[in-house]
Amino acid sequence: MTQGIFRFSESGLAEWKSRFTDGLRILRTKEREKHMEENLTMADFMEEIEKSMKKVYKDDILKGTIIAVNEEEVLVNINHTSDGIIKKEEMVEGYDYCVGGEIAVQVIDPHDSEGNVLLSHKSAEEIVGWEDLEEAYNQKKTVRVKVTEVIKGGVSATYRNVRCFIPGSLLSYRYVEDMSSYVGKELDVVVDDFDRERKRAVLSRKAVEVAQRQDMKKQLMAELKVGETRQGVVTKLMKFGAFVDLGGVEGLIHLDDLAWHRVNDPAEVVSEGDQVTVYIANIDKKNNKIGLVLKKVEEDPWRGAADFYKVDDLVEGIVVRLADFGAFIEVEPGLQGLAHVSEITSKPIRKPSDVLKVGDSVQAVILSIDEENRKLSLSLKDAEGLAPDEAMPAQEESKTTLGDLFGDKLKELLKQ
Repeated sequence: MTQGIFRFSESGLAEWKSRFTDGLRILRTKEREKHMEENLTMADFMEEIEKSMKKVYKDDILKGTIIAVNEEEVLVNINHTSDGIIKKEEMVEGYDYCVGGEIAVQVIDPHDSEGNVLLSHKSAEEIVGWEDLEEAYNQKKTVRVKVTEVIKGGVSATYRNVRCFIPGSLLSYRYVEDMSSYVGKELDVVVDDFDRERKRAVLSRKAVEVAQRQDMKKQLMAELKVGETRQGVVTKLMKFGAFVDLGGVEGLIHLDDLAWHRVNDPAEVVSEGDQVTVYIANIDKKNNKIGLVLKKVEEDPWRGAADFYKVDDLVEGIVVRLADFGAFIEVEPGLQGLAHVSEITSKPIRKPSDVLKVGDSVQAVILSIDEENRKLSLSLKDAEGLAPDEAMPAQEESKTTLGDLFGDKLKELLKQ
């Protein structure tokens, strides 16, 4: 055998050629399959891109993202082969167009002469706005609106380019005297009445406030304690007293609890809108009523009165009220005594008004004083003919209050 040379037999050569041909065929098949797979993947990819690009039609309502803004137009990405354009006349007046913001738009023209998609934000906002309002009306949900102007009977407000009406009676839970103070404000409201065909939407801020105050009232009623002090705002004056809002619940200060001196009209002491500090006098949780006191306990003129005034003292006072049985005389602010009709004069009279009138300045002698029950009995007839120099010390100091006399000692006594 000759070394270095390898020879195939005819049969071996044929077998080798066959295997080589098969291998080449397999290789070519794999290359072809790879090429087809690449082509298929690219086609699928392009198809997916095509699918992601929505076809748009006239009047479609779409959501888009703002990608550019200038004074004349807003460019919006609507996930289409081309971006949409909102011309100036189709923008919503006063709307804050910011890049990146999402807005609703309506297709005006899907392909204008220049190949652009023309959009309207104004009409889309109105359409979506009516849909939102209808849903809010049916589901009793709140929406936020902006008050734009005062009109007859109430105010006009806008919600997503929909013009709505808030009657003056539904603007707040309390009477609104100056409705112009609401212009420019944003309010949470409920839809009180709705008719889309007639383009009518009546809103109520009052309903929202009432619901909020009910929640606040429950919480506040659970927190309030008799004897504590609270800050409040005077909301309404009536003949019998003043109402004060404590922050969700109102309490009443009766006339007698406005001040220690006699008050004929709450307006003599407070005005609507005043900030006041009040004492919680009583709480009726069953009927949701709260009694308040404005006058300060430490200024009670009856405290220490028995130490200052004595029986037989001559005092000066003002007639503050007349009744058939006698005259009420104020010796000092908040401290009143009664002169029975039989103690008014030594002359026979049928009733006190025969000789006295409210506002008269008189002298009287103290017959009795009951500090605990806050009763002072006086006699005008016993003071008849008494000269000024015969007056007792109480008369000389009749214009001096207990606070002036006792000063810090009274304060220390009250702290005990």
